[in-house]
Amino acid sequence: MAEKRTFAKILVANRGEIAVRIMRAAQELGLKAVAVYEETDKEAFHVMQADEAICLGPGPRLDYLNIQRIIDAARKTGAQAIHPGYGFLAENPDFPEACINAGPVFVGPPPEVIRNLGSKVIARKMAQESGIPVIPATPNLPRGAAGEREALDFAASYGYPVMIKAVSGGGGRGIRQVDNDRGLIGGLKASRSEAMISFGNDEIYLEKCISRPRHVEVQILADAYGNVVHLGTRNCSIQRRHQKLIEIAPAGLEPGLTARICDAAVKVARAARYLNAGTVEFLVEPDGRFYFLEVNTRIQVEHTVTEMVTGIDIVREQFLIAQGEPISFSQDQVVERGYAIELRINAEDPKNNFLASPGVVQVYAASMGPGVRLDGTVYQGYEISRHYDSLIVKITVLGFTWEEAVNRLARTLKGFLIVGVKTTIPYFQQIVKDPDFRAMNFDTSYIDSHPHLLDYTEEKREVDKMARLIAEINAYGKNPYAQ
Repeated sequence: MAEKRTFAKILVANRGEIAVRIMRAAQELGLKAVAVYEETDKEAFHVMQADEAICLGPGPRLDYLNIQRIIDAARKTGAQAIHPGYGFLAENPDFPEACINAGPVFVGPPPEVIRNLGSKVIARKMAQESGIPVIPATPNLPRGAAGEREALDFAASYGYPVMIKAVSGGGGRGIRQVDNDRGLIGGLKASRSEAMISFGNDEIYLEKCISRPRHVEVQILADAYGNVVHLGTRNCSIQRRHQKLIEIAPAGLEPGLTARICDAAVKVARAARYLNAGTVEFLVEPDGRFYFLEVNTRIQVEHTVTEMVTGIDIVREQFLIAQGEPISFSQDQVVERGYAIELRINAEDPKNNFLASPGVVQVYAASMGPGVRLDGTVYQGYEISRHYDSLIVKITVLGFTWEEAVNRLARTLKGFLIVGVKTTIPYFQQIVKDPDFRAMNFDTSYIDSHPHLLDYTEEKREVDKMARLIAEINAYGKNPYAQ
């Protein structure tokens, strides 16, 4: 039997939209939610939404990563559990270990699971032993000349291009595609340096490059009673710099292939003795062959599309599992209805290689309607700092069919107004009109193979008109144009 661990107050060790998302699930379960913040981030929306908040330090960024300060914050506020969200400390096994030693319940997998699956090499071995195909790759490459020789031999055997990857990688960091010997030698050094800065571990390995695959992932949940269920597939192929821009559920695969991939995900989870929520990721070739890629041991940005098509609150299940409860549904109760699409509206300039665009949000007018979900933390007058993530809001739409979902997304984007910073909205407006996107004809090469979508002109006249109108409404407290 699983140990029952009740808690009435949780601390969210994160910021931004994921912190708000977790707080909402906690509050719906009758739990009190504690926010943490840095002094440079005290005006953030997640601080306002919490039942109480505690400052970690002056910031920026480093205090959010300080495990001891977070543990101390939980103790001072009386929080009996800690949810890490994603990013920051969510995939650091030292964090759940610190929670175990200090007392708070960690809402996530055990430290040994995070440690094992955080190593791409160990995770690949688990998949292989479960009979799941993996992409040909080297072991961890030794440093220096020996590693260079091993890498060159691998490239000679499998041919270019090849991928250099960080053993402890995530979020697209430490990944490089190289196309020749010279690029390989230089890439090894650069990837080691980036991996050390990002993860504190400079171990890297080489992997055969799969050309133009689809990036497909499976959401899983596992409890302490031996139950492992999947919540279907997501298509996360549309990426820039190996980071996802658009996510879709279900992935749009033929039923037999979907069943095989979901079965493989459950096998990997069982082999890893998984607990709580996680995501198993695969690359799928055009002929239907698929390869295990990695396991993300946390809630993911794109969990919203799965929640929309299944009606299942994944964060709620995380809390229940952490309390020692079984998953509240069975596999045969999981039914996907329609299609959901999520877009990440970032303060970035797509025309300038998606460079961050910090600044003050002068106008924020959200576009809602049937089948539209918004997860965001930006408000009118909020200053988007260069120190934190550029994500403004996630738009998730649900349609009964793929066509309805795309049309709903186009309508939502048309009515969404953000003034004061550059955003990805006009770029996404181009994508939703693209025939390939509308035909669901895309893979990981989509962004690079569709450069013409960046050739857009923002509808400045309409934006300026709406901005002036909203500014006047704010100034006068009413619509000056109303009769």
